Amino acid sequence: MTAGPGYVDGRYVPERRGNPLVQTPLGGRILSASQLPWFKLLPPKGFGVLTTTGRKTAKKRSRCVRAIRRGNRAYLAAIGGERSAWVKNVRVNPEVRLRIRGGTFRGRARELRDAAEREAAFEAYCGTVNGFDYLEYGVHRKGRPTRAGIEELHRTWFEGGIPLVVEELAEFR
Repeated sequence: MTAGPGYVDGRYVPERRGNPLVQTPLGGRILSASQLPWFKLLPPKGFGVLTTTGRKTAKKRSRCVRAIRRGNRAYLAAIGGERSAWVKNVRVNPEVRLRIRGGTFRGRARELRDAAEREAAFEAYCGTVNGFDYLEYGVHRKGRPTRAGIEELHRTWFEGGIPLVVEELAEFR
């Protein structure tokens, strides 16, 4: 197995450096924007569309995210860390909408700080592998995707990025 992607000085560095969609924040926005129409119709299992309120404009902002649901919570990780605009939006206004398999839900997002809570989130986020994860792996890493490789990629994102939880998921009307 290769060394894989990682974080250098708080910045995500993918293994596939030739892929412009994962090298820069702009590339990430382009990738998310290209997936957004499909994810709004039917998000793949383990993924969804997070809608936040812009901290400066107060406009609704949607972003494709990996979202693992456990009961009335969903766990996310901001791969871009402190540079992620959607994290900055959540810090100002934590009320969000999350479109996942099973419906659209409203909830309150926050960063995970408590050790026990982080452990539960880590197990859910890093221990869950769905079909779309195999495609996503190819965007970030070289080689054939394996369950172990995908779990390691998710660990890298969780530990190097900013893990969050969306709580009190309630059906959006």
